[in-house]
This record gives sequence, C-alpha cells and structure tokens, in this order.
Amino acid sequence: MGQTATLSLFRFGPWADRLWALAMMGAARPAMARVPDIGFWKLCGSGTGEGFTPVPNTQVMAILATWPSERIARERIAGARIFARYRARARESWTVFLAPVSARGQWSGQAPFRPDRGTGGAAGPIAALTRATVRPSKATKFWRHSPGISKVIGADPNVAFKIGIGEVPLMQQVTFSIWPDAGAMARFARDPAGPHQKAIEAVRAGAWFREELYARFAVLGDTGTWEGASPLQRLEHAA
Repeated sequence: MGQTATLSLFRFGPWADRLWALAMMGAARPAMARVPDIGFWKLCGSGTGEGFTPVPNTQVMAILATWPSERIARERIAGARIFARYRARARESWTVFLAPVSARGQWSGQAPFRPDRGTGGAAGPIAALTRATVRPSKATKFWRHSPGISKVIGADPNVAFKIGIGEVPLMQQVTFSIWPDAGAMARFARDPAGPHQKAIEAVRAGAWFREELYARFAVLGDTGTWEGASPLQRLEHAA
C-alpha cells in the first residue's frame, strides 16, 4: 500500500476549548510541521447546518494529512503530541484512513494526493473530496448552490458520512463524503436533474474557482467515534 491520507475531526464543547481550537489554527502550525513522516497537511474549520454553509461551526475542527503508509499514519495519529493535545481538549474525535484512487487539480499550488495504481479498481467504500478556492467576485453565486447540494447529499440514504470544512471562511472550501461504492457516488454526481450536476455546469460556465481539486479514496478504516459511533458502521448496515 502506498500513500495514505487521513482526515481527523475533533468536536469541542465549552467555549474555552473552542477558543483554544480556533487559536490552534495558527499556533499548531509549527508542531504540525515537525510531526515525523507527515507530508501535505491542512488545518480546517467546518460549517454548520448540513455541514457546508457560510456559517462556521465553532465546535468542529479538522486536520487533513498525508503519510507514506497506513501503518505510519496510524502510528503518528496515535502518538504525535499535537494530535494528542487535540484529543485531550475535544469531547470526541474520529480519524478515517484513506488510500488515494484518483486525483486531479491542485491545492495551494500542490498535487497532494498520489494515487496507487493498485487501488484504481478497488471495490468497497469510497470517499470523495472536492476542494476549491472561490473567486471573490463569484462567492455569492457559489453559496447560492452549495448548501442545497449539501442538503441533498445528506438526504441520500447511501451516504455514510459527509462534512464541509475549509481553510478560509467563504473562500477556501472542502466537501468530504463517504459512499458504499463508486456506483452510488457516481449516480448522485451524474444525475442530470440533480443540483450537483447543475452546479458543475454553472461552475464551468462562470469560472467560479481560482483553484480546484477533486480526489477519490478507498476507505481503509478508522479510529475513534463521531456522534457516539464509527460512521463506517452505516456502511455495514447498508451492506
């Protein structure tokens, strides 16, 4: 197995802990850079409501990172002091481990995910990540579409998990979702009458994004809980 990506989510309770997490968006950067074997990484906030809205959710923060292998990823997530500090302050935390299947585009001028050819036709659960830097002049049009898409994704019975996160409020946004298989995800994305396809057409016609990245991952496993359980259990119930 080649490169592994991780998405770690942390839910904070009292305002003292939320303010700590907000401050760590800047203060944690030196410690993150010193974590052994870490590759590309980002500290992100999240949205309220359906998970991808213009209103920030001060309770939930995220760390996305890449690692040389799943074994190393699990060791560093469990043992690195910066991750331990987040877990100690959070009411709940969850990390999902991912193998890149496909990726196109850039994130902060980089191509962070390196797909392994061996996972290209992998069956089973798949995760989708979409990241974009919105052009300021197009932000209003973008936010007219995005909450509606997120709401429809959340209503889809095939979705095991979804969240909207971001680096800079309103301008740099990420959507992440987990599906039982590639077919279920493709049916949603390609529905000609659905909001996702209409939004894609609008994006292309209006050049909304200054930078964009689309990636798909095989879901390797997880650790921790979210809302009291592993979101991957929903995949088992649906099987």
